[in-house]
Amino acid sequence: MRESFKSKIIEICNKKIEAKGPNVGLSFYAFFANKNDDPELLMEVAQWWILTNKLDHFEKAVKIKKMLE
Repeated sequence: MRESFKSKIIEICNKKIEAKGPNVGLSFYAFFANKNDDPELLMEVAQWWILTNKLDHFEKAVKIKKMLE
């Protein structure tokens, strides 16, 4: 996955954790707008989430953040 996007995911995880606490769950869709403006990036993240790491649809933000740091 692109390093620049990893940073964005960590930033979003931090915001969600700060707003809703350490038990907040996210899907990989949380990192995208509600439009398909970059399908290659969406598929890249989906592959990392689903195929590479075998993550569930919703995962704890703290877990995702830790995986990327």
